[in-house]
Amino acid sequence: MNQAKDDIQLIRQMMERSSSFLSLSGLSGVAAGICALIASGTCWYLMKENNIDYFEGKRNIYPNDLTKILVLIAILTVIAALFSGFIFTYRKSKRMQLPLWTSTTKSLLIHLSIPLVTGGLFCLLLIYHQLFFLVAPCTLLFYGLALTSASKFMHKDIFGLGIFEILLALFAIIIPGYGLIVWAVGFGLMHIIYGTIMHFKYQ
Repeated sequence: MNQAKDDIQLIRQMMERSSSFLSLSGLSGVAAGICALIASGTCWYLMKENNIDYFEGKRNIYPNDLTKILVLIAILTVIAALFSGFIFTYRKSKRMQLPLWTSTTKSLLIHLSIPLVTGGLFCLLLIYHQLFFLVAPCTLLFYGLALTSASKFMHKDIFGLGIFEILLALFAIIIPGYGLIVWAVGFGLMHIIYGTIMHFKYQ
């Protein structure tokens, strides 16, 4: 009887390993959150230096030079977050002796990339039309949609994070002026909190 239970448990573990991306490291979320907080603080400082009060919620027109710098900061933040995420996830996969590139990984990336790429292009169009106050919440919105879409291939906690990001984004769209703060909370603080929880829960 005990042998049968052990066999069933082993089969369930094998099915979970084959259908879920278990190598995702909580520390990658913490690193991404730190990158986001640094980026949001830098953006706020640069806008203040250019006499732009983002928190008034006005449709400010940003100078071209400032716009280019903000876009560059966004790109560098994404690269830093992805690189740190890859490093921590690679280390975890080695420690758990799990393959990093599988059919599950491929499905995960597809479900993540479609909302993220669409959101990235949409935000570039917002910048083109100088609707800067919508950029921060819309990045959160599409990111939340990406997380909920890909959560079936990751830990179930990711779905809750995605829903929270979506709600934060909608709040920031309804009340302009809080976009940068909400972005810092969503990408920064929540990543650190969720990453810490995942690290201790699934290490």
